[in-house]
Parts: sequence; C-alpha cells; structure tokens
Amino acid sequence: MPTLNWIGKDKVVNHAAAVPFHVLEHKYNFGGASENKIIHGDNLLALKSLLPEYEGRVKCIYIDPPYNTGNEDWIYNDNVNSPQIKKWLGQIVGKEGEDLSRHDKWLCMMYPRLKLLKKLLADDGAIFISIDDNEQANLKLICDEIFGANNFVAQLVWEKKRKGAFLSKTVTNIKEYIVVYCKSQEAFGGLVGEINRSPETYPCVKTTNPRGVRILQRGIPSKFKEKNYRIAANTRSNAGNTELIFLDEAVIENGILQTSPRVDSNWIYQQDLLDEYATRGELFITSGLNLRRVVLEPRIKMLKDLLLRVGNDDKAEGSFTYDENLNNGGWGTNEDANEELHKIFGKQYVFEFSKPSRLIGKLIQSVTDKNSIVLDSFAGSGTTAHAVLNLNAKDGGNRKFILVEMEDYAESITAERVRRVIQGYGQTAGTGGNFDFYEVGESLMIQGNLNQNIDIETIHAYIWYTETHTQHKKLSGNNNIYLGNFNGTAIYFYYERNRKTILDNEFLRSIKLKADSYLIYADACTLTEDFLTRNSIIFKKIPRDIKKLGSDDL
Repeated sequence: MPTLNWIGKDKVVNHAAAVPFHVLEHKYNFGGASENKIIHGDNLLALKSLLPEYEGRVKCIYIDPPYNTGNEDWIYNDNVNSPQIKKWLGQIVGKEGEDLSRHDKWLCMMYPRLKLLKKLLADDGAIFISIDDNEQANLKLICDEIFGANNFVAQLVWEKKRKGAFLSKTVTNIKEYIVVYCKSQEAFGGLVGEINRSPETYPCVKTTNPRGVRILQRGIPSKFKEKNYRIAANTRSNAGNTELIFLDEAVIENGILQTSPRVDSNWIYQQDLLDEYATRGELFITSGLNLRRVVLEPRIKMLKDLLLRVGNDDKAEGSFTYDENLNNGGWGTNEDANEELHKIFGKQYVFEFSKPSRLIGKLIQSVTDKNSIVLDSFAGSGTTAHAVLNLNAKDGGNRKFILVEMEDYAESITAERVRRVIQGYGQTAGTGGNFDFYEVGESLMIQGNLNQNIDIETIHAYIWYTETHTQHKKLSGNNNIYLGNFNGTAIYFYYERNRKTILDNEFLRSIKLKADSYLIYADACTLTEDFLTRNSIIFKKIPRDIKKLGSDDL
C-alpha cells in the first residue's frame, strides 16, 4: 500500500497519544439538560477529552476541515506567518517546522485529529470528510493509513454550485469531494440511498441465468385476459427476451392455476423460494403468460456516489425535506447554505464556506439510526446540528450531536444558530431540542500531579476509562473510592486531596465487596509483594501509575 511522507510526519504520527487529557467545563444548557454538546476550544484537546465517554460510540462523523487553498483565514492557517500554526508546529515538529510547505502543515494538523476521530467512531460507523482538489489526494493517502485502505467506502462527488466562476481561466469547477471511510467493513452496513416501501413487481427469470426446471404451485393467480384456459404441454411463452417452456399442461380456472406444471426457464429463484413466494401469495402469471413476483417488504438501495444538485424527481430543493429516497430533491448547493444562514440570522454573509443542511442531513440519514450520535469537530456555523435537528423533527428520531469549534464565533454563530433552529421547530424538535455548552478546560495532570481543581467524578471517569476502555457509570451512594467491577476485577481509587492515602490492612478490612481480583490506586502501600500476589491485588501509585491515553490507546 502506498504511504505518504512529509516533513514533520514522524513527530505527529503519535502526537495524539501525547496530547494531555483536558476536562470539559460546563457553562450552560439551552432548553434543559441534554446529551447534545457544543464545545468551544481546540478540537485536538476536545476530541481527547471526549474519549472516556464516547470511544467507539459515534455512529456518524462529518467534518469540513480547511481546504488549504492558500487563501484561507483559519486558525490552523497554512500561511507561514500564522502565529498559531508556527507555535503549534514549533512545539511538535521543532525547528524543521520552518521548512514545512503549506501541504506539510495541513497534514501535520489533520493527522492526529483523524487518529482521535477514528477512536471515537463506532465499529459500524462512518466518517465523511469534505475536501476539494487541493488536498484530496493527500487526504486519501493518510486516511488509508489511519483507517485502513480496506475500510475506504467511497469518494462522493458533490455538485456544489449551479454554475462556476465566470472569470475562471482553466476549468469551471462546480464540484467537491466527500471522502468516506468506515471503522470496520465487517460491521458496516453501507450507505443507504433509498428505502422503497411501496409494492413492486419483479421478474422471476433473467436471460443471463442458467436454465433449469421449476414446478409452479397450484393456486397461483393469473392476469391473462381469459379467466378459463389451458396452456398445452411444450408451449413456449415469450415475453420480451425471456422464454418459459411449459413442460406439462397448465390449467387455469377462474383466474387461478389448478395444476402444478413443470416449467423450463432462466430462473432467478430456487424451487424453495418459489414455493415460499407462492404460499405467501406473491407470485402471479402475467397477461403475457410469464411469471412475476410482488415484493411487499422494504427494498434498500445503496447510495450513488454522484450527489447532484437536481434529484431523480427533477427537483432541486433548497431547504431540507425528508425523503427516504435520498436521490429525490437534489443535495443542495453553496447558494442554498448561504440562503439558510440568511433566513436564520436575518443578514447576509454570516459565514463563509458553510454547507447546506440538506447535504449533511442526507449523509447522516444514509448511515444512522434514530438514536445515533453524530460528531462534527470542525463545526463552523453549526450545519451538522441543524441537520440532526431536521432529521429528528421529520422522522421522530432521537439522534444526538456533538459540535466542536475553536473560534470565537462558537457562541455567537455556532451555538446561536442551533438555538434559533430549536426555537423555530418548537416542540417538534423532540427530545433533541436542547444542548449543553462547554469550554475545553484545564489539564487533568499538572507537572505529573493530579490537578486539584478537577472534580472527583471526572477523575474517576478517566481512571475507569484508562483501565477498561469503557464509559464509567457513576454508582449510587456516596462511595468515592469504589469505581466498580470490570470482568471480575474490583477497581478502587483511594484518593483524598489533603491527606496521603495508604493501601494497608486497615483499608482492606473496609472492603466489603468480594471479587476475583482487585486493582487499587493509593498514594502508598505497606503490604508486601507476596501478600498482594496471593490475594490477587494490583497496587498502583497515585499519580505515578495513572495512565496517559498513550500509543497503546490510540
């Protein structure tokens, strides 16, 4: 498999593991306590902070990262003079960061973030990444490396404009790409493009199939113009380019087959399936003496990789409309995105490069169920949350969204848009009609010691996650030491802010719950190694043995 190398790669490949764990500081909620989150802060730190609660739980990730055109004004700017990128690269890459091209810098920014996003993605989930020609090829190569080339799903092409730039001197560009990867091909169900629930009829024979003989069950209805008739043995019935040979006489009375003739043809179905369909009343003889099946169950068709502005129904809907056929109504355009923001905020030019909620909503719809978690770590104007709310309002879903935005407009544009969309829907937004706003807060560890400002529940959640890679569920009661039992191991975090804790016989006598083994954190231990081994106890010293979310985790 081809791999991509660039200046600074060796410094950032494992950088996600070195990022310190920060907590999320809750600022307020809108509409009541919620599982929806809008987070203001560096998305690298925010993604790391989400791991204890969300590792492997996010069904759909959509990101619209900077396209690295050379003309953008973003906080990870490729501009050599950008103080933010110079500082970050200086810390991570060192002096050689001065020699990085804009593509090197973009790759250094994206790589650790994609590593964390993969960790958050559910086994049956998918990530959608919007991109254009500037970094499409590079993005594909690093995603092959991070997610695995075998987990590449598609490169969707989106018709983003009604018409291209008038002054273009090379080519009129009206498209962008959406690169799609899954976490695991074995678990992934594909991108659903259409669910057809209306009855349809399908042929039972196909000319390219091998010929064979099947027996038609008596009782199959006939739509031939005569209600009573006989088909003589060895009759050849042709319908288009298909042929059925009735090897036995077939008797029709009152529009119902009275015999069970043998028929030679290019069958699609084996005998057992034909019998099943006949028993269920799904087969009928056509007016042309052929055989067709009535299909009643929903049929699923996969998503097409060309996302056109105008849909199969010749419509180009500007705003979101729910349809189980994603190819109806088109996929929206940049113009639609601008118009959406204009309607929400009452003014033009609110945000550059926003995507239409129609596009994001359909992508989410193609991969999620009604209770999925959706994440966007380059949230911008908040289109992804808008799309989630649209879907929930239309199909009664309870999808949750997590947005991360590091710019100052996280409150004034991102959160404000979501707030106004919720208010516009009123009660129809359902249980998803609220959100909590957070800031990326302090680091859990400061100079190797536990940060005294971090609440004990957050510390417990972190310790539990590093030991089990599962989400911690707070136990009832006021027990601030026992964290729970994981696969037979009882986990204790014996910690007090103002007193040194010691794992000794006195502490062991306080343990009432029996387990196969014990993992106990404390400041010190007076028990012998032999005693610990004989009693299946593992001692870990605070803070020395508190794990970082290191390379083994990422």
